[in-house]
Parts: sequence; C-alpha cells; structure tokens
Amino acid sequence: MNWGYKILLVYVIFIIGMLILVIKSSNQKMDLVTTDYYTKELKYQEKIDEKSRTNALSESVKYEVGSNSLRVFFPKDFAGKKIKGSAEIYFPADEKKDSKINFSMQDSMQSINVPTTNKGLHVLQLNWQAEGINYYYEKKIIL
Repeated sequence: MNWGYKILLVYVIFIIGMLILVIKSSNQKMDLVTTDYYTKELKYQEKIDEKSRTNALSESVKYEVGSNSLRVFFPKDFAGKKIKGSAEIYFPADEKKDSKINFSMQDSMQSINVPTTNKGLHVLQLNWQAEGINYYYEKKIIL
C-alpha cells in the first residue's frame, strides 16, 4: 500500500468518526433546568433577599435523610408560628424524578416522602413564609 492510500484511509476514518459523533450528539437528551428560566432569572434578586433573611436567622435549617423520607427542621425562630410554603426536591439528572410538596404547619418539623428509586444527588429547595416574610433555603443532598 503506497502513501496515497494511507492518507485516503486516514481521511475516511476521520470522516466516519465525525459522522458517528454528530449522530450520537444529535440523539443526546438535553433538559433545561426549568422551562421558564427567563422569568425566574428576572425574579432572582428576590431569591437573594430571601436567602439573606434565611442566613440571618439564629440557626440554620437542618435535615435528616431516612430510608424513604426526608425530615426538615426549621430554626427555633419559627417556634409557635404558622409556616406556609413548599419543598422541592430537584433531581438534576432527570426532570421526571423531581418532586414538590406544599405544606402548612405550626411546629418546626416537616417530613417529606422520597421514593426509594430516586438515588443520587438532589437539590433541596425550601420556600416558606412566616408572618408575611418570605425565606428561601437551598442545599445539595445525596439520597
């Protein structure tokens, strides 16, 4: 085999490799974090304010991971106060495994059921309101 055929063979292998990469990348599933990201971005300053209010509390939000539940403990600042909000467990790898619950409570502990099939890295996002003031807490957790 002379050098002309070797160069042609290298070009053919390169083109086949590029075609395989294009086909694989076009079949790759790409989920956005959220479908309405633009409106959420416009309201991001509100989230920053809510996070700073949460950081100013006497203690941080605590959580415990059980076999099929997640227990969230709110700071003692909210003892005896009515808390209303939502808890979202966001799974970055698959949008279908996200879960969200709304809660309204008087004590400082909330239990969230988590399916046992949702193993891996999650993001716990808590939004709550007490006495007309909004708070936000976000933490990466492994279930």
